[in-house]
Amino acid sequence: MKKVAGVVYAQGATPLEEVVSEALVEKGWRIAAAESCTGGLLTKRLTDVPGSSRYVERAFVTYSNESKQQLLGVSDADLATHGAVSPQVAEQMAQGARKKAKVDVGVGITGIAGPDGGSEQKPVGTVFIAISSPLGDVVKHHRFMGTRSTVRERAAQTALDMLRLHLAGLPIDPAWD
Repeated sequence: MKKVAGVVYAQGATPLEEVVSEALVEKGWRIAAAESCTGGLLTKRLTDVPGSSRYVERAFVTYSNESKQQLLGVSDADLATHGAVSPQVAEQMAQGARKKAKVDVGVGITGIAGPDGGSEQKPVGTVFIAISSPLGDVVKHHRFMGTRSTVRERAAQTALDMLRLHLAGLPIDPAWD
């Protein structure tokens, strides 16, 4: 049954944001998000759930490198060496959101939603999502296809699913036997 728990998250039509909100409330944890390419879409999804003030503390929309540095404490050196769209920056965004907001869970999302801005090394649709909590820190690389809107929606949905798995103590990348 443990294998199914990684795939099935609710019965009926329960949206993922409600599942995540229930997990946060059950743990008594609060969350802060640091979003770049999603522009606040993850936080919008979390706050669509009635009673979200019990677990959502704040959000940082940090589009520019300067805002990532000033508001979240992202390293100058890592931005210069790895770029804003990197696992290092996503992790620092999650950690910075958690620290600055004084909450239990921080999420960082950075990527290239398109239609421009991609490169051979980091094509449009490249997104890094990180979570920082007392359970540990995790960062994952994703590549989403589609329009700008689709990339942003998939990034927010994937961040919610990563949160669901993380809060349940399940692996972010379940290994299927």
